[in-house]
Amino acid sequence: MFEGLRFTHWKTGVDDAGIVTLTLDRAGSSVNAISRAVLDELEQIVERLAIEKPLGVIIHSAKPAGFAVGADIKEFVTYAAQGSVRENIEHGQRVFEQLARLPCPSVAAVHGACMGGGTELILACRQRIAADDESTRIALPEVMLGIHPGWGGTARLPRLIGATDALPIMLTGRTLSARRALALGVIDRTAPPAELLAEARALLRRPHARPFALRAKAWATNLWPVRQVLAPMVVKQTAAKVRKEHYPAPFAMIEVWRRGGGSIQHRLALEARSVAKLADTQTAHNLIRIFFLQERLKNQGAGVEHGIEHVHVVGAGVMGGDIAAWCALKGMQVTLQDREMKFIQPALDRARALYEKKLKSNDKVEATLKRLHADVDGKGVADADLAIEAIYENAEAKKALYAAIEPQFQADEILASNTSSIPLAELSAGLRQPQRFLGLHFFNPVAQMPLVEVVRHAGLDETVEKRALAFCKALGKLPIAVKGTPGFLVNRILMPYLLEALRLYSEGVPGPVLDREAKKFGMPMGPIELADAVGLDVCASVGKELAPFLGLELPPGIEEKLDAGKRGKKDGQGLYVWQDGKPVKPEVDPDYIPPADLSERMILAMINEAVACLADGVVDDADLLDAGVIFGTGFAPFRGGPIAYARSEGAEVIKGRLEKLARQHGERFMPKSGWDLPALHEAPPLPASA
Repeated sequence: MFEGLRFTHWKTGVDDAGIVTLTLDRAGSSVNAISRAVLDELEQIVERLAIEKPLGVIIHSAKPAGFAVGADIKEFVTYAAQGSVRENIEHGQRVFEQLARLPCPSVAAVHGACMGGGTELILACRQRIAADDESTRIALPEVMLGIHPGWGGTARLPRLIGATDALPIMLTGRTLSARRALALGVIDRTAPPAELLAEARALLRRPHARPFALRAKAWATNLWPVRQVLAPMVVKQTAAKVRKEHYPAPFAMIEVWRRGGGSIQHRLALEARSVAKLADTQTAHNLIRIFFLQERLKNQGAGVEHGIEHVHVVGAGVMGGDIAAWCALKGMQVTLQDREMKFIQPALDRARALYEKKLKSNDKVEATLKRLHADVDGKGVADADLAIEAIYENAEAKKALYAAIEPQFQADEILASNTSSIPLAELSAGLRQPQRFLGLHFFNPVAQMPLVEVVRHAGLDETVEKRALAFCKALGKLPIAVKGTPGFLVNRILMPYLLEALRLYSEGVPGPVLDREAKKFGMPMGPIELADAVGLDVCASVGKELAPFLGLELPPGIEEKLDAGKRGKKDGQGLYVWQDGKPVKPEVDPDYIPPADLSERMILAMINEAVACLADGVVDDADLLDAGVIFGTGFAPFRGGPIAYARSEGAEVIKGRLEKLARQHGERFMPKSGWDLPALHEAPPLPASA
């Protein structure tokens, strides 16, 4: 059937029954990213299939990692730079539409990750079957890159499962398990992984009849009048979560769906024009850059054996207990030490709740809990590969603990501190083997925050650092190596922002106003709500530690709150009153006029410190700094990070604003060293260079 054709990225086969199997196996890659070359070969294959008319076609992947991770983003960046996004989007649409129009049945057999363009490929098949294991994940996550599906996702998914289910999938980019995809009608059947291809052949012979209710919903929710009514409602729901000027892609996608008629050609044309327009926005440029920075962080520990099977954690408080629970979840044996069992039990209870949420199976929950051991006597230290100290922020207490446990270490054991602000040079003084000591600073809540700061000091062994990076990767975290100066990277940059917001609060600016202005800039949570969520006691402790180094002071009013037992969310009262885990924010006088420079005072305090961190070599380069601040604080992703923001606004412009703030509000705003660095005065490299 394919005589005379030779393919680099596809393998073809025909069985005795006349069923063609197309196996996607991109050359030179461990995953299937759909490139122009992959599409060109598929186009040749589909053209031949249209002529030969086989009994049926099965498309699957040869990669153990999954079906396809989506379009090749590096190629997309190149197309954006060349102004040829629309042309290449339309090419992919044509290939998938030719696949959809084959005069024979087609089945996509999915395992593992099926993302973006991979999902659009399976949507172009008549039927879909997926492996029914936990690794199967199906998604259209393009909004996270500042665009939306462009190879037919917006044109096909709403017509397949109904707009009311399809739009939320595409607007959020969330992943679907095989079970959820089956329930929604995205796939037609599931099968055990070992039987996936056999069941795909069975599905070709006996196609699945889609339920009438699903077909009716798909038809009714896409009628023209219904789209005109539903679209404004979806826009309103979306606007409650993101601002259109910050993230235009979700709103553009809703409009594409609203305008799309019954013709697939019309819907595809709208889709291609919209994606091409979005690809030229600063939001897309920044979000794609962040995607590559995330990949860079993920690869920090690649190719290194961490050799850590047993983790011993000292300190069963919120941080220590949750670090221990996460390590056990990721397959490690963990011993958790504290003074008495009454301090460890709450951590075990939280661990059970986490496992029940993540694992869904009682057997798996119990098996994971068996890897997490209470260890009041600290006997686990002697057998551990890594000991993590997670006690309260007091240098002398930490050093006393090290003196007690370090003599029990084996030859290769690593000692780490979860300190959030204390310089590593201070903590390492007096250690027998300082070269095996570093910081592993996790963020709260551990199960949700992706970043871990791997904190260096002058005497650290490079091999130990690499093992620590690989360990973080094994935990599914994003590690970033940082210099062990006060506050490291994230807290050093975050603290001037929080302290300035608290100062404004003490000056009489209502908390809801401060929170609103920060969110208007693009922060995920306002600083007053954040201070309460973190805990005013933690803010005060870290603030006192860092204030002298940063040339700042703790604003008035915090100590009074702490003396009254009002630490924030954990006490139900702080700067706000908290009910059911949410802040009750007071009404603001509608006639209140906030200070004109309110946002600048908060945000530029952070930008100024970010530049100082770059000048001090806290991280290796500006890209890593932006990545660390985004994944560690949630800094407005669409702005690309503090250094990218400084570039976009103009370093000299921001420096001038800081000088003006210094004249009006004090020396703390004076531009710090680093504003003359070349990194601030040049355009960032294309994301594809990451």
